[in-house]
Amino acid sequence: MVEIQKSEFKARRERLLAQMDENSVAIIAAASEVTRSRDTEYAFRQDSDFFYLTGFNEPDAVLVLIPGSDTPSTLFCRDKDPLAEVWHGRRIGFAAAKSDYLFEQTFALSELSAQLTTLVSGKQVLYYAQGVYAAFDGQIFSLLASLRNVPKQGNKAPATIKDVRPLIHEMRLFKSPSEIAVMRQACDISAKGHMRAMRFARPGATEYQLEAELHHHYAMQGARYPAYGTIVGSGDNANILHYTDNSDVLKNGDLVLIDSGCELQGYAADITRTFPVNGKFSDAQAALYNIVLQAQQVAFNEIKPGGYLSQANKLAMQVMTQGLLDLGILTGDFEQLMAQQACKEFYLHGLGHWLGLDVHDVGDYKQNDQERAFQPGMVLTIEPGLYISKDSAAPQQYQGIGIRIEDNVLVTAQGFENLTASVPKTISEIEALMQSNTHG
Repeated sequence: MVEIQKSEFKARRERLLAQMDENSVAIIAAASEVTRSRDTEYAFRQDSDFFYLTGFNEPDAVLVLIPGSDTPSTLFCRDKDPLAEVWHGRRIGFAAAKSDYLFEQTFALSELSAQLTTLVSGKQVLYYAQGVYAAFDGQIFSLLASLRNVPKQGNKAPATIKDVRPLIHEMRLFKSPSEIAVMRQACDISAKGHMRAMRFARPGATEYQLEAELHHHYAMQGARYPAYGTIVGSGDNANILHYTDNSDVLKNGDLVLIDSGCELQGYAADITRTFPVNGKFSDAQAALYNIVLQAQQVAFNEIKPGGYLSQANKLAMQVMTQGLLDLGILTGDFEQLMAQQACKEFYLHGLGHWLGLDVHDVGDYKQNDQERAFQPGMVLTIEPGLYISKDSAAPQQYQGIGIRIEDNVLVTAQGFENLTASVPKTISEIEALMQSNTHG
C-alpha cells in the first residue's frame, strides 16, 4: 500500500512557513474526540489541515510554526501515560513524535499554555483558523488577553490576526504525486466495492445490506472507514440527495442509487452509480439514464488545463435540457429553457467539487472574483444527475426515478485521468455485470 512519507509532511510545513509574514507565528489545532453517547466516543478522525501538515493522528495536539526560527515547527501532544494507555490505547508521546515526525521541537500538552506565551509574545502577526474549535478559540483569546494585559512583563500580543486557512487550502488544492497515488488506490478500492454491490443487489435485499457490502469490501482492502455517510437510495429515495437512512427493501423494477467512497490514509474517494435492482433497465429508466450519462461525457471535454467548471456544467445542462425536452418532461423552446435554467428543477446540485482529504475538499473556486481555470494536479468530481420525484408533474413513467453518475477525475497536463473509470456505467456494462452472478 502506498504511503505518504513523513518527509513530505515536513516539506509541506516548510512551504507554509515560506509564505508567512516576517515576525509571525501560526497555530494549528488538531481535532478532539467527540462523544457518541455518555462515556463512549466516535472513532477519531483528525482535522484535515492539521493532518496535511503533520501526518500526526492523535487528538488535541497543537502545531506551532515560526518562520526564521531555529525551531520553526513545534508540536504539542499528549505525553506517555501507562494507565491511560491501558484503558484507551498507546500514545506516541512527545519524545518519539520529534524524531518520528521530523519536528524541530516537541512538548507535552501540559506545557502548552506556558510555552505559547513565549512562542507568541512579540510576534507581529498571528495566523490562526478562528471558529473551527470553540474550546481552543477560548484558549487562544485568553492567551492574547494575557499578553495584552501584562506589558510590564515584556509581553506583547500580535497586532494582526490572519486566517491561516487560505494558505493551507491553496496548497491542498494541488495534489502531489504521492497524494495522487493514495487517491488512485482509494478510488480503486471504492470502484471494486461498487461492483460488489451491483452483483449483490436483488429484489428483497435491503439498502443497508448494500451498504454493508461496500463497507466490508473497503475494510478488507485496508480502508477501514467510508469517507462520508454512504447513500443507498432505491426508488423514490434516490431523489433525496443526502439520503442515509438506507433502511428500505429493494423492490423489483426500481433503480437504486449508491453514492459511496472509502477513506484511505485520510484521502477520500466519491463515486455514484445508479442501476436496476433486478439487473435490467426499463425503457423509461434507460432513457433518463442515457441523458445523464451523455451529460457527464460532454462535461469531460472541458476537464483540461484552461478549462472551467462552469463551462462543463453548461455543456451538461444543454444535454439534459434537450433530453428532458425530447421526453416531454420539459416543454417549450430550447434556448429559452436554457436561459431560464429550466432543467434545474430536476438537476438540483452543481456538477462537481474538489476532492482530497475532505470529500468536499478545500480550495477556492474563484480567484480575484474570477472563476479559476483547471490546472494539473487538481482532483474533482463530475456528477450530473436528474431527480424526478413521485410528486413531480413529469409523465408518470418517469416519476420516482433518481439518477446520478459520479466519477473522480485528475486534471493532467494532457487533459484528465478518470480515476474511477473501472466501475461500469453504460447500460450494457451494468446489465452484464449484474447478470454475471459472481460476488467479488
